[in-house]
Amino acid sequence: MDSHSFHTSSNDKDQSIEEVLETSIQIEEDLMRTYLITAERVHEDAELKERLENFAEGNAKRTKQLIDELKKKE
Repeated sequence: MDSHSFHTSSNDKDQSIEEVLETSIQIEEDLMRTYLITAERVHEDAELKERLENFAEGNAKRTKQLIDELKKKE
């Protein structure tokens, strides 16, 4: 086995990082939607509804941060 079989080029590394960021954005957006939909269905527990909305807000902030990081890579 030669020594460069474990070496990845800078372009491969950047592409891999971009893929991770894009996948993470999708996950955060999916979670945000799930929390918001669930919060809309909660009628009997105002505290739970608020916590779910706060979770969604956190996902929105992380999504924005991930998008900003992805833009830096371009």
